[in-house]
Amino acid sequence: MPLNGEINVVSLIDVMMLLMVIFMITAPIMQGGVDVALPRAEARPLEPRQGLVVTVNRRGEIFVDQTRLTYPEFRASFRALASARVRDGVYLRADQGVPYGSVVRVLAVMRAAGVGDVGLVAEPEDVR
Repeated sequence: MPLNGEINVVSLIDVMMLLMVIFMITAPIMQGGVDVALPRAEARPLEPRQGLVVTVNRRGEIFVDQTRLTYPEFRASFRALASARVRDGVYLRADQGVPYGSVVRVLAVMRAAGVGDVGLVAEPEDVR
């Protein structure tokens, strides 16, 4: 009986297909972010593209992209963070339940850092 010199790849293809299905299911779940309930507005809402995204959640915590900062840390480091990425845009996402004073404090730090154009991110309003 002659020896068969071929590799049986059927089991390898099965494993590859299983991994592909797992990645297809988990990839949308892994697109995380800071969970906020954005306010609704009639105007065409902004969607952050590639710029610097500052988020204030319902508890008043400040996030720069995904990194949580206290207000003093944010105030001390925002100028350096914005100088590198200001040409891509700076976007502010604030939960609709955040007190107005918290949002104004964050905007004041942005203005003091020299960022003149801040995009306010909102959800589209359902018009009835």
